[in-house]
Amino acid sequence: MSSEAVRKVDMIIVGAGFAGLYQLHRARGLGLSVQLLEAGDGVGGTWFWNRYPGARCDVESLDYSYSFSEELQQEWNWSERYAPQAEILRYINHVADRFDLRKDIQFNTRVASASFDEATTRWTLVTEAGERFEGQYVIMATGCLSIPQPPKFKGLETFKGQWYHSANWPREGVDFAGKRVGLIGTGSSGVQMTPVIAEQAAHLTVFQRTANFSVPAQNEPLTEATLAHVKAHYAERRALGREAVTGQYLSANDKSALEVNDEERLKEFEFRWRGAGGGFRMLRAFNDLMRDPVANRYAGDFVRGKIRATVKDPAKAEILCPKPDLPFGTKRLCVDTNYYETFNRANVDLVDVKANPITEITPTGLRTTQGEHQLDAIVFATGFDAMTGALLAIDIRGAGGLSLREKWAAGPRTYLGVSMAGFPNLFVIAGPGSPSVLSNVVHSIETHVDWITSFLQRSRAQGTARIEADLAHEDKWVEHVNEVANQTLYPVGNSWYLGANMPGKPRVFMPYVAGVPAYRRIIEGVAEKNYEGFLQA
Repeated sequence: MSSEAVRKVDMIIVGAGFAGLYQLHRARGLGLSVQLLEAGDGVGGTWFWNRYPGARCDVESLDYSYSFSEELQQEWNWSERYAPQAEILRYINHVADRFDLRKDIQFNTRVASASFDEATTRWTLVTEAGERFEGQYVIMATGCLSIPQPPKFKGLETFKGQWYHSANWPREGVDFAGKRVGLIGTGSSGVQMTPVIAEQAAHLTVFQRTANFSVPAQNEPLTEATLAHVKAHYAERRALGREAVTGQYLSANDKSALEVNDEERLKEFEFRWRGAGGGFRMLRAFNDLMRDPVANRYAGDFVRGKIRATVKDPAKAEILCPKPDLPFGTKRLCVDTNYYETFNRANVDLVDVKANPITEITPTGLRTTQGEHQLDAIVFATGFDAMTGALLAIDIRGAGGLSLREKWAAGPRTYLGVSMAGFPNLFVIAGPGSPSVLSNVVHSIETHVDWITSFLQRSRAQGTARIEADLAHEDKWVEHVNEVANQTLYPVGNSWYLGANMPGKPRVFMPYVAGVPAYRRIIEGVAEKNYEGFLQA
């Protein structure tokens, strides 16, 4: 398509991950003409870009999957409790092929700007290549963790070895055999990479700024018997997930950590930590872990005890122990396989860069305040501009030329996490102000897409051309999101949930913490009241 031509459709979707593909499928069901624009050369979203060693989902495969098609659920066989990146990417490609979605997707297309025309009530999107697309509706399916935080270290350009970012990993992979590797960052990506790189490299040095809590995944193959049982009862499993706070059913203990004795408390934590538990089950050990500081401290002390018991070098163990001022689970909980055990290897070192900051990258390695580390390769697991980065990377201008960057200058503001006042006919899937990253995001994606699709179906039947969030309702929603967050310990954690990992980013708690069932009841209530809080014309 030439830069002068304009492709006109009913709906433009940005992003071909789980959200974009499902929205495309549902929009077709309404009979809409749709164009999906994707920056990469394939489907998959975060699972297309994040192919680093050890990458896998921290939500169980049987739940981190679409529920809209019973045939799809029955025909796909997951191999492990927590699927690796390559398997999730195969699954998403299977979905794209099964529902013939590729014919409406344009790959290698990065959107530069989006502007709303008051006269026509339509949006025009312009790509970095200058192509123009016009549609009545725009759906931003750009993801919560899709804009990497680039490494910003003095001297990086002088480094003579190879360096890599977790979110832009070479497709052919990297062979670290015989190499001295430095790994910077110990969030989920760094925690997943560490054991795998340590097995390959001659030597691995992990540079940790802040110790975070990590819990064992207790990953295991899924047997034929397990798969058959789940498939026979998938409807019940999904129903339990719908009523679970995270959108994924994890057996929850409804007792307070304060109402049991020390022996009972320890027994419950051990149950959650070991084979029968693992992963986010730790957060469900007691009902007040994320609300009561004392209950939370019990959980934190338990994990610190596990770290000290696992890591043989006491000095390394103390560096790896999160400080008491970081409540358990308030930063994204890492889910690992043999992370702490890896620091017992003779070829693995650990550097506390809070006590011993990195001063610069040198031609032959990396220098801290205490000396230089000779490195052949550097891996950056420095995280993402979460929740807002992908939206703010595009110059989005709504009614009257209102800039989203200006509107969100003090932090993101949405109504229900799906819409913004001043931006008619534009919807965000799993955006700030919705459960999003605090939930099984595939479940939250389906919830949003179904809700948006029903709204558009009704609006088109009634001849409504313009849908826009009301500013007063948006203000009330932002206030509610913050009020609910402040009843928990989440805002205490200096996390990317708050934007704390990005220098200069406003500190606003972005996800909605009241949980999936509470959120769903709210948005269903909005729909029942003629989509209360939306201006419709």
